[in-house]
Amino acid sequence: MSKVVLDVSMSLDGFSAGPNVRQDEPMGDGGERLHDWVAGKGPNGEVDTGVRRELDALVGATIIGRRTFDLGLRPWGGTPWPGVPSFVVTHRTREDLLGDNGGTFAFDGLESAARRAKDAAGDKDVVVLGADVARHLLRAGLLDVVWIHLVPRLMGEGTRLFDGEPAELIPEGQPVAGAVTHLRYRVARP
Repeated sequence: MSKVVLDVSMSLDGFSAGPNVRQDEPMGDGGERLHDWVAGKGPNGEVDTGVRRELDALVGATIIGRRTFDLGLRPWGGTPWPGVPSFVVTHRTREDLLGDNGGTFAFDGLESAARRAKDAAGDKDVVVLGADVARHLLRAGLLDVVWIHLVPRLMGEGTRLFDGEPAELIPEGQPVAGAVTHLRYRVARP
């Protein structure tokens, strides 16, 4: 059965994007540096690229916040993973959009998007993109797993991950260290 997984890079001070998020800088000022590890940059980069390959193999669908979609469509050139169906959580629904890379964006409310994404993912997982939609999924009890890539950087300001949302997270496996520390947690259910 597929799980809804938040996979996110985060600074040591809890930010998943830098300040001043805008069309020209979708990750905010300095925010792209949170993702340098994906390319294997830094010490033990082969560990980081292995973690990324593992994630890529598990993605069956995505859930995306509307703002993340609006800012990410141009840089992605289509869906975040080519050919993978993506479900945009929004109150402003519209017709499905076929991405340039073969994936389709569907626009829906939170619970419906989560259900449809899990159906579309089949035996694979649903990856969540966007701090705001991740908070809403957590609050609604729809987020199953949190994978954090803890980046040794202090942003000072930006978009806080899970700002104000309480939850108990249960560690899954041991931390894995490359240029960043990769942590996995299961969301505890009451």
